[in-house]
Amino acid sequence: MTSKELHTFFSGKKITVLGLGVLGRGSAVTSFLARHGAILTVTDLKTKEELKASLSILAKYPKIRYVLGEHRMEDMTSADMVMRSPDVRYDSPYVLAAKDADVPVEMDASLFMKLMPEGVRVVGVTGTRGKSTVTYAIAHILEQAKSFKGAVYLGGNVRHGATLPLLAKVKAGDVVVLELDSWQLQGFGEVKRSPHIAVFTNLMRDHMNYYRGDMKRYAIDKSHIYRWQKKDDTLIMSPQAKEAVKTYRLPKPKGDVRTGRALFLSMSTRLPGAHNRLNMGMAAEACRALGVLEKDIVRGVASFPGIEGRLQFLRSIRGVSWYNDNNATCPDATLVALDVFKKEKKPVVLIAGGADKDMDFSGFIKTVPMSVKALILFPGSATDVILAGLRHTKHVPPVALAENMKEAVRLARDIAVRGDVVLLSPGAASFGVFKNAYERNDMFVASVKRLRA
Repeated sequence: MTSKELHTFFSGKKITVLGLGVLGRGSAVTSFLARHGAILTVTDLKTKEELKASLSILAKYPKIRYVLGEHRMEDMTSADMVMRSPDVRYDSPYVLAAKDADVPVEMDASLFMKLMPEGVRVVGVTGTRGKSTVTYAIAHILEQAKSFKGAVYLGGNVRHGATLPLLAKVKAGDVVVLELDSWQLQGFGEVKRSPHIAVFTNLMRDHMNYYRGDMKRYAIDKSHIYRWQKKDDTLIMSPQAKEAVKTYRLPKPKGDVRTGRALFLSMSTRLPGAHNRLNMGMAAEACRALGVLEKDIVRGVASFPGIEGRLQFLRSIRGVSWYNDNNATCPDATLVALDVFKKEKKPVVLIAGGADKDMDFSGFIKTVPMSVKALILFPGSATDVILAGLRHTKHVPPVALAENMKEAVRLARDIAVRGDVVLLSPGAASFGVFKNAYERNDMFVASVKRLRA
């Protein structure tokens, strides 16, 4: 859209931003709306001090009105539009009040889908695990491919990223690659739109604190990645995702359904583990659906270096390899990481634990004692569950508790010997010890960098 078209759409509209947050997406969306003339009220349950970083970004827009530390019904019912953060529940009384007053409730990525220009193609990636790797791999392959001529943009659930501001940049022939979590996909369900090319990596038990134990509801939200596709659209699913569609009786896909399995079996990749070979196969299949030549796909897959926080190799110190798998926030993801090193016959010192999301840790408790030489745990409700389970398990490895990241890294350094792997793969949420998962990631990376060789 041109600047004039954007200004025409947003200028003079009273928009309430429901949930600013601290990760940068909320401030990016708010800045975009302010630049295009919206009359803004920003409301968040966090305080001014907690939102300091986000508010500093918005300081250049003095006309924004703030309601912090609370939400008010009148800010929902008197608005022309409510822009809901994914962190705000779909059944929040404030969201329901806006809808009852016939006020449109929009979300960042789904509003982009409604307003994007003709000729822009969207690739959406979801799944409990693997979606970030696949998203960035697709973007990497496209950017490297000589056979692809358009511009490539990243959006959705990417760090420091927001999708709506891409409206000012994209044009026909461009591709937008969106990493989409289940909450963002709620918005896609509201607007009844799905990406032209959808990738569904897998479905595992996660976020059950949000979904109150209802896996079917979680699965339904995930299904919006393909539910509103047309017959000429493409859906790429792993075999596990295909089974999940059957298990939870999700809507049948309408478009061309592919798996990428043949590709994943034959391609060379830098990333460790069979799960990453499948991830790269799905990324390759998405690029093939966009018309990228096979030789460019093979070259892009081979050169993709991986991304931060997903089995990311940091450094080797005195023969000990340090890996950052910070984004393994459910037990199943940690078990996948451990399996990689088990196959390589490398002893693992595992840093894990934290806050529970109403997860099933039975597999973790059964497998970890046979898979690690030592276990370092952060305090939290998930750790309480793990420790309780280990009391009834034979052959428990040495277990240590670490109050913070600095202590966890120190303990791991003291335990590990040449040939070992130190792996941060929490299998749990970060809150309690850390502000968020990004802080946990950054603290681990910084702590490992500070270690003396």
